[in-house]
Amino acid sequence: MMNVRNRSGYAWVTGLLMMLAVHSVQARQLPGFTGLVKEAGPAVVNISTTQKVQSRTQGLPEDFEMPNLPEGSPFGELFKYFFDQEDGDPGYRDAKSLGSGFIISADGYVLTNYHVVKDADEIIVRLNDRRELRGEVIGTDKRSDVALLKIDATDLPVAKIGTSSSLEVGEWVLAIGSPFGFDYSATAGIVSAKGRSLPRENYVPFIQTDVAINPGNSGGPLFNQEGEVVGVNSQIYSRTGGYMGLSFAIPIEVAMDVADQLKTTGRVSRGWLGVLIQDITLDLAESFGMKHPRGALVAKVLPDSPAQAAGIEVGDVIVRFDGKEVRDSASLPPIVGRTKVGVSIPVDVIRNRKQKVVKVKLGELPEDAAVASADKPATDKTNRLGMSVAELSDEQRAELEVDTGVLVTRLVDGAASRAGVHKGDIILSIDNKSVKNVEAFRKLVKGLPDNKSVAILVQRNGSPTFLALKVPVADEG
Repeated sequence: MMNVRNRSGYAWVTGLLMMLAVHSVQARQLPGFTGLVKEAGPAVVNISTTQKVQSRTQGLPEDFEMPNLPEGSPFGELFKYFFDQEDGDPGYRDAKSLGSGFIISADGYVLTNYHVVKDADEIIVRLNDRRELRGEVIGTDKRSDVALLKIDATDLPVAKIGTSSSLEVGEWVLAIGSPFGFDYSATAGIVSAKGRSLPRENYVPFIQTDVAINPGNSGGPLFNQEGEVVGVNSQIYSRTGGYMGLSFAIPIEVAMDVADQLKTTGRVSRGWLGVLIQDITLDLAESFGMKHPRGALVAKVLPDSPAQAAGIEVGDVIVRFDGKEVRDSASLPPIVGRTKVGVSIPVDVIRNRKQKVVKVKLGELPEDAAVASADKPATDKTNRLGMSVAELSDEQRAELEVDTGVLVTRLVDGAASRAGVHKGDIILSIDNKSVKNVEAFRKLVKGLPDNKSVAILVQRNGSPTFLALKVPVADEG
């Protein structure tokens, strides 16, 4: 029979073994990247560019002369940098920048960022074996921040291309690049989020990571644990210019699609629907009879667009596009952009609280889709929503490119101001009913249901936006 001391010792040993086993399992789960770096590293390249930029001495008086400073003066190099122009053309200097890239074919095609090679007069691609070759720009695409280069070489190591669609949040990823010129630096982290939309980058569903990315990493590859490229490191969020834990990569499917188009046609073609959209808030969802916010709300249908030809209307909520779910407004542009031009595809919309399918034949995204803007004053009386409106003249309607609507001329504390209506806004519709003139506006406001959220469509600085307005009871001011 085991005595108390033996039982106690046995329990202690058992507990220790269990702790060691747990630590062993955890250690096995931590990723090791040494093999990946050895295998994938040779396909990563350093890219340095030179560009002639206007010198800071431009505009100095013609009789300006360099001051005679004592030899070794601490100001000597400073004055020489700013004012000495013995080398190069007067008024210009050579600006150099660094970036990264990776080889996608053995015959010398290299993928990098557009902003890495933008306006470069000379591009030098340095390989893992220390060779330096001149890079030729095959094509660039500003919208996706992708550039395709070609170097004169053969039998090059090629990066293994994977897919970003299979990435999961929390998965380990690795970046290789040249931050601050430190060649072939490897940094690791996890996928923080997918499908991120950034300002002015609506057609790229970025991969967000916490991988340390700094100036010089741009254009370099983002690898999964199998050593496959799943993204192209492009941007960071920073208040200081350095890494702060938020890095963004272009999904490799997007980058390779752009590269293939640049290689074959020299340009990139994207699908175009021709609508201005916004997110659905909880209050807007209620006003449209939806159980929860989802989809992309159409705030404007552009004239002569595929959407107009297909019969898509302002106030429609796009919930599926070509069979793909549209979770929010940010997820729609990348789907549309990658859809083939000229093909008729189904678009599921919610209209008047019912779901229907509209067939749309996409056009090609134009280079410029600017919308006119204006802000004209006027006068009128306030109403139960707490705002005054006025008629638009024919000249104003032509300038604003609107057929209907009234102008907000005054606001008091009330439902309209709380909803975010501003003086100078154009009220285009209320509760999905078009506002043709002031008289129609007054009738619509009078008939609004008490204590209910309704959608009000306003145009501000040329851009239409839906706002959720909580209607007060009829006897409130």
